[in-house]
Amino acid sequence: FNGGQALTGEHFLYPFYLLVISFIFFGWFWTHGGQTLGMRAWKFKVLTREQKPINWRQALLRFCGALISWLMLGCGFLWIFTNRKREAWHDRFSGSGLFFEQSKKHQRNR
Repeated sequence: FNGGQALTGEHFLYPFYLLVISFIFFGWFWTHGGQTLGMRAWKFKVLTREQKPINWRQALLRFCGALISWLMLGCGFLWIFTNRKREAWHDRFSGSGLFFEQSKKHQRNR
């Protein structure tokens, strides 16, 4: 696409390339286990409202919703303080949410 040369920051496709790579990264982890490495450390998972794994369409809606939230100076993230279900914009757009992963040890003791 670029005559065999790497895309540089000056190339007009570079921002689009970064967005695509970012979506592939997050989308893959969200659709295959619901967690990125950072989410695994904090024991959070991205799941549907029924607590099932999300699909690629939901991952795309979630990713785009989060981008819109950032572009609106974080208003989409701050929305959780006004929403009674504590959903951010990207949660609402995609029909998904963050859920705390309980360890198997805690589940067995209940």
